[in-house]
Amino acid sequence: MRRLTPEELAARKKRNLAIAGALVGFIVLVFAVTVLNLKRNMDARTEAIAAGQPVGYAQ
Repeated sequence: MRRLTPEELAARKKRNLAIAGALVGFIVLVFAVTVLNLKRNMDARTEAIAAGQPVGYAQ
């Protein structure tokens, strides 16, 4: 196994940081979409209760 040059090590570090940033961004995106969907469902449930419609799974 050969030793990496300082340029190769720097390139590896930049690549790893880019991958880590993309992964964190994806996690934040999934979390935000989940929270927004939960909020939308809560709002729809509140509106259904206010309108006197049955809510829940066993209707």
